[in-house]
Amino acid sequence: MIRSDLHMHTVYCDGVDTPEDMILTALKKGLTAIGFSGHSYVPCEKGYCMSPQRTAAYRREIVRLKEKYAGQIKVFCGTEQDILSNIPKQPYDYSIGSVHFVPYGNGFYPVDWTEEKYKAAAQELFGGDLVEYAVYYYSIVAGVYDKTKCNIIGHFDLPSKFNEKSRIYDLNDARYVFAWQSAADRIIAGMKADGKTPLFEINTGAISRGYRTEPYPSNEIMQYLKDRGAKFVLSSDAHSKENIAYGFEEWYDKLSKEGFEIINFLDEL
Repeated sequence: MIRSDLHMHTVYCDGVDTPEDMILTALKKGLTAIGFSGHSYVPCEKGYCMSPQRTAAYRREIVRLKEKYAGQIKVFCGTEQDILSNIPKQPYDYSIGSVHFVPYGNGFYPVDWTEEKYKAAAQELFGGDLVEYAVYYYSIVAGVYDKTKCNIIGHFDLPSKFNEKSRIYDLNDARYVFAWQSAADRIIAGMKADGKTPLFEINTGAISRGYRTEPYPSNEIMQYLKDRGAKFVLSSDAHSKENIAYGFEEWYDKLSKEGFEIINFLDEL
């Protein structure tokens, strides 16, 4: 069983609950470890991420809570390190590498904000070709490990947040498949070159927020990653305490039976 959750957001970025409230909920849910992953500062969209000042306050608060709840639950201070962010000078316990906005020309365009914004960006950049916009995203996410040197790759196929079962574009489009495979190959090669086991999250956040009925990455992508030596962690990407460890029991059982190795990453820190 998975008794830890390492991807969650609090009032220090775009979450709605305090870290302490989330710890108390995690204890009620029987978790033995919890990891906070505040959004790193990006200059293109300041509303969802931690400012430099709030980053410092966030780090202080997690240190305080580590001490307060020692012996009850392990608490880790992580970050969701965006590819557009500067690399922090002070180390975190771990980092999740991710892409939320893609640079293009002099602008930055959202990938997972809303379906409408995704389509609007595709219209502006690629004449409405939603596959080409996803392909462009993968050309950016391919470099997320090289830039961040993260421990875990976050929501690798993020454009599919709005596209379960090819609802708005064809997931079997050859352009799309080639793009995600190329990105996966580059990430896996980079992590292996640094002596790391390629580790990708299985993210249940889009299920809890009503966008999907299955986690991402897709089963096809997970199989491709698995065949190349990747392992997986379950993460809720919780932005509220109610969604901590959302669906973990169901998806751990299902995916483990399908041969995917899901680990308790926080137990190894």
